[in-house]
Amino acid sequence: MATAEAETGRTVTTDIPARLDRLPWSRWHWTIVVGLGTVWILDGLEVTVVGNIASRLSEPGSGLSISSAQVTGTAAALYVAGACVGALFWGRLTDRYGRKKLFMITLAVYLAATALTAVSFEAWWFFLFRFLTGFGIGGEYAAINSAIDELIPAAYRGRVDLIINGSFWVGAVGGSLLSILALNTGILAADVGWRLTFALGAVLSLVILLVRRHVPESPRWLLIHGRDREAEEVVTDIERRIESERDEPLTEPHGEITIRQRRGVSFIEIGRTVFAAYRRRAVLGFSLFIGQAFLYNAITFGFGAILTRFFHVPADHTGYYFAVIAAGNFMGPLLLGRLFDTVGRRVMISSTYLLSGLLLFGTAWLFDSGTLSAGTLTACWCVVLFFASAGASSAYLTVSEIFPMETRAMSIAFFYALGTAAGGISGPLLFADLTSTGRVGDTVLAFQIGAALMCAAGLVAAFLAVKAERRSLEDIATPLTAVRAPETKALP
Repeated sequence: MATAEAETGRTVTTDIPARLDRLPWSRWHWTIVVGLGTVWILDGLEVTVVGNIASRLSEPGSGLSISSAQVTGTAAALYVAGACVGALFWGRLTDRYGRKKLFMITLAVYLAATALTAVSFEAWWFFLFRFLTGFGIGGEYAAINSAIDELIPAAYRGRVDLIINGSFWVGAVGGSLLSILALNTGILAADVGWRLTFALGAVLSLVILLVRRHVPESPRWLLIHGRDREAEEVVTDIERRIESERDEPLTEPHGEITIRQRRGVSFIEIGRTVFAAYRRRAVLGFSLFIGQAFLYNAITFGFGAILTRFFHVPADHTGYYFAVIAAGNFMGPLLLGRLFDTVGRRVMISSTYLLSGLLLFGTAWLFDSGTLSAGTLTACWCVVLFFASAGASSAYLTVSEIFPMETRAMSIAFFYALGTAAGGISGPLLFADLTSTGRVGDTVLAFQIGAALMCAAGLVAAFLAVKAERRSLEDIATPLTAVRAPETKALP
């Protein structure tokens, strides 16, 4: 690494990004995946459990005076609002103060809020800590996705990002099955079961917090913020560990970048970069997040009501059906993730969006014709969501890698907040009326709206998706601090 003094700060020429990207997969990378990625399992568990135990919370003897509508309506909206606010609030701090500091703080906020939800004694207390739980989770999206993309080698970045974001559905499966246990008063008292589900979330997050202590700060972030000696130490330590594990020297890195170090970037510069310099990429991010948000609400909003109303499935059995489609959701990123690194982003993003949209149109037609049962409808949804989940996870991957390093966390936060608000606020407002009427035609229309928006996003991706597979982040979007463009190339 060469360093020279400049009038506005130190100018550094370094090969640190190239050194990180040329690393082979190792046990150290698994530590990153476990330490940073498992929080989405908690998010999936949280969201699913609350929806499934709403009826128990509203019953006499639950220890909480609250209605089912307040749990699935007010509390759910506050969780979504907290996630949106948290994403924007913590996202800015993540770009300014570092990935590690913030992913430790946001998980601690989540842990405390979840634990305090477990001891709720009044509705207002429950509402407050649902908001704060969402506030912590929203910050996790910006901090975690930034850190993952900056630590994982370019050749594996796509599949790892997809699988980690898709692990939300592992939590959803666990949440569905856990809610069945929590609702069984033969095992747990009515005022104990639901509290233990939240307490379990707090315990699991404490374990993750302990693992995260071993995850380093992003060397890329350190480098840009004038802490190049620390960045060198982190990368050298990683290389030493991997060479020791493989018992052979690493290949030589190829490519350098020259940057002028600075402490921060203003909101104005972030806005100008994302919405002016990278306008087409902003349109792509907007389309992907809106499309997946509405498709998921078209299918999952009122999921239990559709099964009970049209197929007479008992309310306490809907968790089994949800566990099935949640499993399908996780299998999509798990099995298709590798193709995003090999076949390529544009083909895979556009095809997963278009396929899921077209399959949902087909499901809507079958539902309208009356040929589906609860089991076959669930099977159809499982297939739709197999592709949709890979597409939705690729939306997070896309916005985390197509904007410059200095704006990465805020870009993730903005598009996450946008998609979450659309899916968690306007989506339910639209689909609630359609799925609650009891008329088949209205529910079909809900499916068709979600399918149409997903297909539209797929068409946008077909034209605007960025060829980011196996490329350095600095090559995809040159850092704002760069003095000389990175001399990098796609890995073979």
